[in-house]
Amino acid sequence: MLEISNLTVRYGGITAMSDLSLTVPRGETVILVGANGAGKSSLINAIIGMVPVAKGSIKLDGVELTKIAPYNRAGCGIGYSPEGRRVFPTMTVRDNVLAGASRLGRAKQNQVYEKLSTLFPMLATRANDAAGILSGGQQQMVAIARALSSSPKLLLLDEPFLGLAPVWIQQISDAIRHFREEGITVLMTEQMAVPALKVATYGYVIRNGHILRGGTVDELRGAALAEEYL
Repeated sequence: MLEISNLTVRYGGITAMSDLSLTVPRGETVILVGANGAGKSSLINAIIGMVPVAKGSIKLDGVELTKIAPYNRAGCGIGYSPEGRRVFPTMTVRDNVLAGASRLGRAKQNQVYEKLSTLFPMLATRANDAAGILSGGQQQMVAIARALSSSPKLLLLDEPFLGLAPVWIQQISDAIRHFREEGITVLMTEQMAVPALKVATYGYVIRNGHILRGGTVDELRGAALAEEYL
């Protein structure tokens, strides 16, 4: 589904990634594991158009995304949950979630919210609360639900476990497994390799903007991952 070939991203004179290539097959959950500053977020930002691409190709179902304006890429079927959650703190939980479904009519928005509430029950019980008073784990659920509200075919999760307690990591992990059952393709970045590898089907290890290795999660577990990343 997602094919990235020879991608190079630069910030001024600094090269964040160079000639990076990876593939995210349809219906799979792919994890990009690496330390802080390895280039994970730069890759996500390149996909959604937040940073310019110096060289290379990003194709989603054969469509070259680098030729599409950033504000039109969501219309290609991309949902995005950013690092650090970034909810709108003074808006209600419901309004935060439905901000990702602004193109839908009211009736359709109600259907979307009801469906997402079955996945994240907290959305039903805290719908009218300001998002800013929620815990970090609850805010992460709001951010992921917002990304899902547009019914994307590709979901990008940037550090979904960052700073969360184990109970929230477990709930979000369960949700990610549910996405795969629903046929949603997921690309997630993580520093926390252990919980991330429990939900992914395939993974890549990235360091200094380069892919060190790729393989199934079983191939990445154990000594190889410990030596190259941990």
